[in-house]
Amino acid sequence: MKKIYHQADSRGRADHGWLLSKHTFCFANYYNPERMGFGLLRVINDDIGQPGMGFGRHPHKNMEIISIPLAGALRHQDSMGNEDVIRAGEVQAMSAGSGITHSEFNASNDDEVHFLQIWVQPKQIDITPRYNQRLFAAKERQNRWQTIVAPDDSPGALGINQDAWFSLADLAAVTELSYERKRHGNGLYLFILNGAVTIDAQHLQRRDGLGITEAEKISLTADSQAELLLIDVPMT
Repeated sequence: MKKIYHQADSRGRADHGWLLSKHTFCFANYYNPERMGFGLLRVINDDIGQPGMGFGRHPHKNMEIISIPLAGALRHQDSMGNEDVIRAGEVQAMSAGSGITHSEFNASNDDEVHFLQIWVQPKQIDITPRYNQRLFAAKERQNRWQTIVAPDDSPGALGINQDAWFSLADLAAVTELSYERKRHGNGLYLFILNGAVTIDAQHLQRRDGLGITEAEKISLTADSQAELLLIDVPMT
């Protein structure tokens, strides 16, 4: 097993007034040659948007974009005709493919919205753009992994154009949990949403990240109540 540790406080930071963003990997004006991504995982942005504010209409092409509201709600509109609100507990997956434009705003005029936006490079380029969202029941991830995003032919999850799997878990303190990677050659990126865990003697806390390669299976223990995101992603 090989590991690369990204401490929460080491992330890039951008404060636009209406948006506070923490960047695990290089993004916009944040550049670090050691943080170019993890395999085909290119972006993990941890964002807080102010009430009523957001991203105006802008383009994307050939990228798989996953948005996970952690608190509050996002209002989404795109060039495919989709107009939706994505709330905490829901997940949005969008294949930009041959090209789309979209906007995302805080759906509330009173409360902040906290969300993750994650980008993965696609398996095929220039596909027809597509959009989907789904509510995932919290009870289905209590002390176990709940798959929320998976390749297109996988049941029960939002499909993306890549051999990548996203899973959530909510763990009680001292719970032990294992994960077997889905595809040979993939790496695993563990992102701690809340709480603390220990994996292979590595202690991780809130918003820390850990990239793992050359491991078929990992095991971890929750040091406290913990909420986790695990991304199983091709390295090449």
